[in-house]
Amino acid sequence: MAVLLIASFAVLLWVGSEIHRQAPPMPEQVVTTDGTVVYTRRDIETGRQVWQSIGGQQLGSIWGHGGYVAPDWGADWLHREAEAILDLWAAREHGVDSYSKLDAPTQAAYAQRVQDLLRPNTYDAATGTITIDADRAAAIQAVAAHYASVFSNDPATAGLREAYAMRNDTVPDAEHRRQLTGFYFWAAWSSVTERPGSEITYTANWPHDELVGNTPPSNLFMWTVFSVLFLMAGIGLLGWHYAVNHGEEMAPVLPRSDPLASIKVTPSMRATAKYFWVVIALL
Repeated sequence: MAVLLIASFAVLLWVGSEIHRQAPPMPEQVVTTDGTVVYTRRDIETGRQVWQSIGGQQLGSIWGHGGYVAPDWGADWLHREAEAILDLWAAREHGVDSYSKLDAPTQAAYAQRVQDLLRPNTYDAATGTITIDADRAAAIQAVAAHYASVFSNDPATAGLREAYAMRNDTVPDAEHRRQLTGFYFWAAWSSVTERPGSEITYTANWPHDELVGNTPPSNLFMWTVFSVLFLMAGIGLLGWHYAVNHGEEMAPVLPRSDPLASIKVTPSMRATAKYFWVVIALL
């Protein structure tokens, strides 16, 4: 047991330190190529605090860790941002209002084009700046407007709030809603931006979204299969050890009568009855 605990916690501490060391960078600002500031670090960090203040992982999730009623906000933002860019290109270059109305070869070419736009890492560590082009900035503005509506009391998104189990005016302050979108953008940016010197993103291509090129890397499958086989082998080893070293003497002895039949209900036990009746009624 001691060896198991020491080994397990050594791995956990090592992995935890690596996660901290290799965490996605928090930019000082997000700017367009013409120098317009889209979000600042203060916006993103305040947005994280706003998200935590409304329940955080209890209302949707970030990077897959949280509640399952509302969506994973980073994944939702990422897909909406990609579609907004594609729709922008489709309208400007083909005169249609949706990317989905283009023919299959054009859609395929656009899908590769949006990956070429979103996946390269434009973070400058020297200045702490993420640089984006005008099309991406326009898409961010469109997605941010959608989120500002969802987290307000806008009737246009009342159906989504009901589906997500959100109350009206989840974030009542307009500036806080804007800062919240900054945090969601950063979560999505981390999910689609490739690490320097790597072909996978800061979140190892999670969430899965083929539109932006987020597909599971091969080592993910390898370690998943290994972990399942290792677990099965461990259970088998424990079963073999028990069978060899214990045998028949460990077989349970069944009681001659029901042990619960002779229990005497005490006043303290009876006092808890109302609690269980309330729980049953609530369920």
